[in-house]
Amino acid sequence: MIRMFYKPTCSTCRTALALLKNNTNEKIEILEYLIEVPSEDDIRSLLKMLGVKAEQLVRKKEKLFKEKFEGKKISDEQWIKILHRNPILIERPIVIKGRKAILGRPAGKVLDIL
Repeated sequence: MIRMFYKPTCSTCRTALALLKNNTNEKIEILEYLIEVPSEDDIRSLLKMLGVKAEQLVRKKEKLFKEKFEGKKISDEQWIKILHRNPILIERPIVIKGRKAILGRPAGKVLDIL
């Protein structure tokens, strides 16, 4: 099974989902992470699967980031709390298969997990 952190209004998410549907017969579970907010432990697990630091998962073009966090020194643990409280700051789409995850930017990168 494939799981995907997804935002319906995000064109990159929609493109990535279409690519997955067209290239695999596996079941795809959609996780609308703005509605079903990942816990801090979920975020830690996701970071481990992606092999990145928490700040690398932050959407730096978001208005909220620019207004509240840009230019500040923030630890990994603080970012995890911030991402949990403000899931809009989590970069997307993220595709998870087994113990591996990939950030689908650009959307075509999601195929690398198949």
